[in-house]
Amino acid sequence: SFTMNTYLFVYDLMQFCGHSWIFTNMIIRFMSFGKDSLADTFYSIGLVMRLCQLLSILEILHILTGIDKSRLFPRFLQITERIIVLFVVINSQEEVQGKYIVCVLFFLWNLLDVVRYTYNMLARMGIHYLPLTWLNFSLCIPLYPLSVLAKAFAICVSLPYFESFGTYSIKLPFPFAFSIYFPYVLKMYLLVLFIGMCFIIQNLFSERKAHLGTGNVKRKRS
Repeated sequence: SFTMNTYLFVYDLMQFCGHSWIFTNMIIRFMSFGKDSLADTFYSIGLVMRLCQLLSILEILHILTGIDKSRLFPRFLQITERIIVLFVVINSQEEVQGKYIVCVLFFLWNLLDVVRYTYNMLARMGIHYLPLTWLNFSLCIPLYPLSVLAKAFAICVSLPYFESFGTYSIKLPFPFAFSIYFPYVLKMYLLVLFIGMCFIIQNLFSERKAHLGTGNVKRKRS
């Protein structure tokens, strides 16, 4: 309906503005301060990044309610990966926030999202530009695996701090005799991360074939 389409357009616009601000801020800071800007990336843009990622949870509800026709499981995996790495791994360990890998990870995320939300906004209005469509369904294929590697590296960097500080590790007293050592949980999650990557990459190729391989893409001129 027109109302739902308008709502989705506003949602995409908000995400586009947020990610564009982050992406532009990162580039300007790097051009101005060079490598010195990398260490405090999280402190400069972390709040907006967290807001954008929390807002992305709505995309799961969009699919569940049927107003977005995307596949649920791949999108769910992509969103939960970011939520876990950003909020559980990076946000909880101040020592990790200053690592260069955080800057690399944010750069990859925002580059993908600026393109994706630009494409989505125009698609809501029935506008399909072939170069943008090609970029949207092609750029994610090499960049998504790179982002997974960056996530895995961020988790590996955080492990010594989780081991030292015992963050999220739980040990219940007798008579329960039950404990959760969180570094082990993160190590198991690394396996899940790479298994999920294989599934998502397959889905990305399927989406690219559906939009670019069948000749359905049309260039619409204003």
